[in-house]
Amino acid sequence: MTILNASTKALLFRLFCILLGSSSLCVSFAQTGKPKLNYDPNAQVAIDISELEYLRSETGRSLKARIYQPKGNGPFPTLIDFHGGAWNNKDRLAEQPMDAAIAKSGVLVIAVDLTLAGDRPYPANVQDAHYAVRWVKHHAKQWNGDVSTLGVYGSSSGGHVGELLSLKPNEPLFAKIPFAPNPQLDASFSYLATRSPISNPPARYENAIHHKRENMIKNNLNYFKPWETIYESSPQAILDKKLAPKKLIPLLIMQGELDDNVLPETQKHFAQSYQAAGGDCTFLIFEKSEHEWVAVESIQTDLARKTVKNFIAKQLL
Repeated sequence: MTILNASTKALLFRLFCILLGSSSLCVSFAQTGKPKLNYDPNAQVAIDISELEYLRSETGRSLKARIYQPKGNGPFPTLIDFHGGAWNNKDRLAEQPMDAAIAKSGVLVIAVDLTLAGDRPYPANVQDAHYAVRWVKHHAKQWNGDVSTLGVYGSSSGGHVGELLSLKPNEPLFAKIPFAPNPQLDASFSYLATRSPISNPPARYENAIHHKRENMIKNNLNYFKPWETIYESSPQAILDKKLAPKKLIPLLIMQGELDDNVLPETQKHFAQSYQAAGGDCTFLIFEKSEHEWVAVESIQTDLARKTVKNFIAKQLL
């Protein structure tokens, strides 16, 4: 019997895919020997958009998932979007242009509502996100999604939530909501793409005090109850205290040069800390861009979408 090594297996599988003429089968193998997904970040495919409730909060709010499904048989790589809004505002619709753009390149994108601080403070929204990851893992197949390389995209406070889940993957506090259909599922994911993430909440609060921004100050006070949770929920503090897992997932941080909400130097320090902890962190500054530059169509907004798609493609190699 001939025993093939991993490289030979990968080559044979690649030839098989070419002969079969399949664009949705993977053309390479992971170290585990499982085929990865084929993905072209420059592709343009039609999508269907639908919505359904994925969770009902303790206060009775219906938390919905907005599903951007590429047309075709797939399987498609899958991405979950955690919205921003300073923990107090917005919902699954916040990043519609970005979500649609990613989906049209052949990615199943699922944007989810998160509990707002006015309903319940930290860690309610992180618990929702933890549940959402497990929910997506369980249901993605019905939309032709593959979760073997599941990713997360998070904007601003949604980036904060994504960073917390990645840095504390086994935190019991975040796993509070049971997932009855499959209790064995966890909330791990393979990579995290962010735009203006709140990687250091205490530093952001100090910046709000400095600039006397009453709304931003109020948003912090609404969310961090008791106040001490602002420190325990700081991704920067988790890295500083060496509480992060030994293996960190690849991280993309897109930061606006003119952002006076989350300061570029604060973000750069977090990126450096992530790299020092052994993580693969891509930190990019977008020129002449403020905190929410992607909310307006521009060259930089187009660049942000392209950057995320290329980052996804890199994770699927």
